[in-house]
Amino acid sequence: MLARIQTAVSLLYPPRCLGCGYMVESDFGLCGPCWRETSFIGGTVCESCGTPLPGAVDGHRIECDDCMAHPHPWSHGRAALMYEGRARQLVLALKHGDRPEIARPAGRWLAHAARTILVPDTIVVPVPLHWSRFLKRRYNQSALLAQSLAQELGIEVCPDQLLRRKRTATLEGKTAEQRFITLKDAIQLNPNRMERLQGRTVLLIDDVMTTGATLSACSVACQASGAKDVRVLTLARVAMDA
Repeated sequence: MLARIQTAVSLLYPPRCLGCGYMVESDFGLCGPCWRETSFIGGTVCESCGTPLPGAVDGHRIECDDCMAHPHPWSHGRAALMYEGRARQLVLALKHGDRPEIARPAGRWLAHAARTILVPDTIVVPVPLHWSRFLKRRYNQSALLAQSLAQELGIEVCPDQLLRRKRTATLEGKTAEQRFITLKDAIQLNPNRMERLQGRTVLLIDDVMTTGATLSACSVACQASGAKDVRVLTLARVAMDA
């Protein structure tokens, strides 16, 4: 009976590509052309931010010029996609286009990107969204990504570990310095979760990394609450020359 119901549903609502809407074989997937237009990150990457780098891994820590010039407060960083082409469209659809279902396959992409930075007793924590933006958007895209990743990996997640106490202006178009100033004192630890990070490794989740200002503010808040280590993972990474 269940199989018949599933067959009927698939006939009425056939699976469609997350990128273009073309029919595909399974739910929450990409068609061939959209997959080729999605820039998945692989190979040698910067240990701090996850941006792709030339050359091969040689057993030593490798960082991009930007991360060496401007060190981050976290220890390791990775991203699943480059913020361009079809990947950019998917991120924007998740963030602003009322497409929360994109978080489901994104959890698998994030899990693949995170495989080299995961350690035991890691807790997944999303970048928080101010309540006024949450009311407008109806969900926090970073929290959806964090929950999808945690479910994929079978590890603990705390969606409300951090709070965004101050509504900040949009960071789009701002310089790195302006972003850091805008986010000063904007992110705090949830007072009801004070002991949860003590002595643990935190994996911060966000949709996009640009300058890293938001993730830096979150990292500092986690460290102030006693986290042993902070690592970051984003769905997409803006190219340094973008």
